[in-house]
Amino acid sequence: MKDPRIQQLAQQLIQYSVRLQKNEKILIDIHDHADDFAVALVEETYKVGGIPFVNQESNRIKRALLMNATKEQQDALLRYELLRMQEMDAYIAIRKSDNITELSDVSKEKMNLYNEFYGKLHLENRVKNTKWCVLRYPSASMAQQASMSTEAFEDYYFAVCGLNYKKLKELMLPLKELMDRTDRVRIIANDTDLEFSIKGRNGGICCGNANIPDGEICLAPVKESVNGTITYNIPSNFQGFTYRDISLTFKDGKIIHATANDTARINAVLDIDPGARYIGEFAIGVNPYVNRAIVDTLFDEKMTGSIHFTPGDGGDNRSSIHWDIIQSHTPEFGGGAIYFDDKLIRKDGLFQDKELLNLNPENFKKLIEE
Repeated sequence: MKDPRIQQLAQQLIQYSVRLQKNEKILIDIHDHADDFAVALVEETYKVGGIPFVNQESNRIKRALLMNATKEQQDALLRYELLRMQEMDAYIAIRKSDNITELSDVSKEKMNLYNEFYGKLHLENRVKNTKWCVLRYPSASMAQQASMSTEAFEDYYFAVCGLNYKKLKELMLPLKELMDRTDRVRIIANDTDLEFSIKGRNGGICCGNANIPDGEICLAPVKESVNGTITYNIPSNFQGFTYRDISLTFKDGKIIHATANDTARINAVLDIDPGARYIGEFAIGVNPYVNRAIVDTLFDEKMTGSIHFTPGDGGDNRSSIHWDIIQSHTPEFGGGAIYFDDKLIRKDGLFQDKELLNLNPENFKKLIEE
């Protein structure tokens, strides 16, 4: 039996997230056979008079293709995919994954070919030129990642994804306004002392228009202003490999030292192009319902009490990667503090500034459910 929550979420995606209009074309990108979601999105597209196109991918097939991929092959694929993407007004990706480590044994040379293809198709074209939204799919494998039963995870998934995003935007506005008038940011946590400038940058309120679940304020730091060290305490799965204990040291914006549970591997990622060693995004997560780390970036980066600090594409930095890596400041992860222009803004995951108290989880939940 079809889960009615899928249809409800599909309606929200079409009508709110990408605001699809009559006669607009939308590419629905489905990974690992999320067929029921594809059907729901097609149905909701037709209801508003849109024109749906569907692309289906499999990570097992992607791995097989990449194992012996060539640059000529990837360049040809890019030409074909760009022709289709450039015809689209909107894009929704349902990125189900039966195995998050499916690409873990693809060589770095082949992954670099894929990163170049992905960057040109998505970061340089789709992100800039379409109304888009990306989300996951509730599956048994994702429930296992979260250490939950399948049914419990499905309930969790729809709870964190189906928020009142208009109300969410209202509640996040004071934090955006504060960030917009801030110059210096300092982050203090275990093995972390990091400083950078966000002067002149305008914060973006992420409220269900590009990612589901959502709930973050993001902006790009001044590129060469980043100095110090950050040690991330949330594992990060990137291109099939789960990195742990990532630590990055910066000088004048550039990552000059990087370590992790596979130091050689992370440095290979950061050496893919010059922009990969600079930061494209700083963001603060505030979604009160995302209260656990499940080794899935789209969820973990919205986690209440978290930040992410992203090597790669963003702002005036260009790269073929955009890697959101998360640090939590809640007590169970060792605590941490955020300072704006030497003023304490958030400590151990809770906002201290009186203008931001509504973003603390208990207040936030009450207000968003009113």
